Amino acid sequence: MGERLRNKVAVITGACSGIGLGALELFVEEGASVIAADIQDDVGQQLEMRFGQKVRYAHCDVTKTEQIKGAIDRAVAQFGGLDILFNNAGAGGVRAGVEDMDLDGWDQTHALLLRSVVAGCKFAVPHMKARGGGAIVNTSSITALQAGYGPISYSVAKAGVLHFTRLAAAELSAHKIRINAICPGFIATSIFGSSLGMTREAANQMAAMLAERGARVQPIGRAGAPRDIAEAALFFASDAGAFVTGTHLVVDGGITIGPRHSWDMEGPNPLLDMLGITPEQAQAMRLAQKPG
Repeated sequence: MGERLRNKVAVITGACSGIGLGALELFVEEGASVIAADIQDDVGQQLEMRFGQKVRYAHCDVTKTEQIKGAIDRAVAQFGGLDILFNNAGAGGVRAGVEDMDLDGWDQTHALLLRSVVAGCKFAVPHMKARGGGAIVNTSSITALQAGYGPISYSVAKAGVLHFTRLAAAELSAHKIRINAICPGFIATSIFGSSLGMTREAANQMAAMLAERGARVQPIGRAGAPRDIAEAALFFASDAGAFVTGTHLVVDGGITIGPRHSWDMEGPNPLLDMLGITPEQAQAMRLAQKPG
């Protein structure tokens, strides 16, 4: 067992699957006691049995403010305080574009992805002030950075998470509370299937398929895994990130580096298309420029 979160108390929302579960496993490995806040009661009970006294489950639908407060209050009651909050729970939200947007769906998406983050911070801050400081980590997304990676409602909410993180960091720094965000890329989790209305089992099967196929669509050459994001969360939550606040870390396998042709020489290149140069001709030109 590691020591990076020894004697720390954390609340992780969405802790029963995907990124949240990866973070829970790593945080416990590093010595933390964790409240697993989620709506999957059966999995939550299994986690309590698996980790014993280190993990307690709290039913928490993050669109319900009182349940967020309940999960945070349980951390204090169960483990004596709160040091870390990982606002991670989420789903894809409504998928419509601007003209066809279901405005009620828009509100629901933002309640799930943005309002819940604000509420989590609101209820965590008094307990962290009582401990002399703390660390908050928010899950944003590469969809917050540019178009083309997700539905507009989801993307705008995740952009809101980034901006809220910066503003809250400025306010909370006086209380030695650090707050940062992570922008995951395409991580092989059930969120994609769940967003399409699949059952939990079918969504998990889709996650396995994404893990298999992810290597072909990003520079790193493999799919992202929950552990990749968990390691970033650990950095922000631990003393390793003690001098970091109000910023974000992109963990995306390099997919936002640029368009595919910037990292895949065999990928479609719009500039070459405009010049009428075939991929074979481009390769021949590159070979001709090599010395010797």
